[in-house]
Parts: sequence; structure tokens; C-alpha cells
Amino acid sequence: MTPPDFHRADSGGSRDLAVRLPGVPSQVSRARGLVTAALGRDHPLYDDVALLTSELATNAVLHTRSGSGGMFTVTVSSSETAVRVLVSDSGSDGPPCVCRTSTQSTSGRGLPLIEALSHRWGFTREDGTTTVWFELRQARVPAGVPAGVAV
Repeated sequence: MTPPDFHRADSGGSRDLAVRLPGVPSQVSRARGLVTAALGRDHPLYDDVALLTSELATNAVLHTRSGSGGMFTVTVSSSETAVRVLVSDSGSDGPPCVCRTSTQSTSGRGLPLIEALSHRWGFTREDGTTTVWFELRQARVPAGVPAGVAV
């Protein structure tokens, strides 16, 4: 298996890291590793970003042509106030679906989870590629506000 193709860019206070991965299940954990490389384990949004990145990478592998011998790309962009993750895959027959599933279903919770936890999310489809993205923002607490007080 070929190593991931990493790209890093720093511009205007924003830090970006992108990796292109084979569309196989073992690469979902490598997508999560990108979050560690881009943010660091101590980042306040790390856990949510890692979880949601796993969901999008899993969707790319299971529900698109990326999982049939293709590739997918994960990009993490971070600044002092927000983190945005984009997963671009090899496309599918239909658009991503925020489908509601039964409590017994073993799949179908990825996009509803992204919808529930992210501040914003969306997708684009063009030229045979689908890119699904989410954004999480860091809450800013003004100086002098005691912990636990709603702002």
C-alpha cells in the first residue's frame, strides 16, 4: 500500500493539512491520525473533530466509489477560533443523506451526528467528486467571567 500523500500549508494564521488515502476501511484510522497531526491531542476540539472525521471517512469508504478501488482526501484547516474538515471522495449515485434510522439499525447515524455536533456542515458535488465538510468553533469566554456562567 502506498504511503499517504501529505500536504501542509500555513497562511494568515490558518494551518491546513491534507492527505490522500486509499478507499479501504483501514484508512479511517489514518484519517483520524491526520487530526492529531494537524491539531495536536491537547486541542480543545480534538475529540469532536476526530469523531466527525471518522464518520466522514467511513462514509467515503462505505458509500462512494472511493471504496471500490478509489481514493479519498481529508483536509483539516484550523485557526485560533475554528476547525474545518473536508472529505472529498470519488462520488456516488446520489447525494449524501441525513437519513433517520431505527434504533436497531447498525448504520446511518454519521451525518445526523455531524449535523448535531458541528456548528455548520454541508456538501458539494461536481465533476464526479463529492466533498462533505463540517466546521466546529471554539467558544470564547471573556476574561473575568467565572467558570460555569453562561455568556
